[in-house]
Amino acid sequence: MKILTTIKTYPIPSAKYDELVCTAGIAENGDFVRLYPINFRDLPFEQQYRKYQWIEVDAVPHVGFDVRKESLRPNCDTLRTIGEPIPTNRGDWTERSKLILKSKSASMEELQSRQVNDRTSLGIFKPKKINDLVIEPDDPEWKPQFKAALAQARLWENRTTSKEPPRKVPYRFRYQFACDDSRCNGNHKMLIEDWEVGALFWNLRDRGAGPDEAALKVKQKFLDELCGSDRDTHFYVGTHSVYPTWMVIGVYPPKIRPARFANDGPSLFGDA
Repeated sequence: MKILTTIKTYPIPSAKYDELVCTAGIAENGDFVRLYPINFRDLPFEQQYRKYQWIEVDAVPHVGFDVRKESLRPNCDTLRTIGEPIPTNRGDWTERSKLILKSKSASMEELQSRQVNDRTSLGIFKPKKINDLVIEPDDPEWKPQFKAALAQARLWENRTTSKEPPRKVPYRFRYQFACDDSRCNGNHKMLIEDWEVGALFWNLRDRGAGPDEAALKVKQKFLDELCGSDRDTHFYVGTHSVYPTWMVIGVYPPKIRPARFANDGPSLFGDA
């Protein structure tokens, strides 16, 4: 199947899958899909897809514990990238938005209702108001059983090269927001699990920022910039594989087109 990738979650050690990375995307028919497990860091370079890039891969529905209707198990040996990521053409996000926003939901409440009715577990919507991005301290190390299972899996597979598990971010980041829905109590608090949060944190740390400073800069990026008043910010959301808990798994933050250019209806502009 052919899929436009939109989101990668931050990798975590997994006893069963070595490392667990979930990729969300949109199939050619417009449906949201979830691909996992994908051990992204072990993929050959030519298979390491980027956001908003089309890929082609053989995949089948998950069986067993994962009843989320969008979940697919990919055969990573068949994965190939197709062309370059869809560009923003000097900041114009129109081509991306035509594909991504045609399946948007009205609110988090709508998605929760659909979850009950038909097991929906992926979606995108526009919050009415984003109030804050709260930083909470977290354990700086993975659980010992995760690390032990990863080491045993690599020993069992007789790998010739060793690889450290992904570095664990010692903070959790939670968006606080309200929806444009009469059912909303105005106080959603949802964890963000976007790969780019962890990547930005460790990039800042590697460049000399202290842990607290790096966490604050993550907040500045993901709240002040990506959720600024000049953005038409949407949240990608998805549920956990075991618990029906919703998380923000990514941000779609195109800039709002200035009114002086709006000759043919709304258009979205932003950074690539």
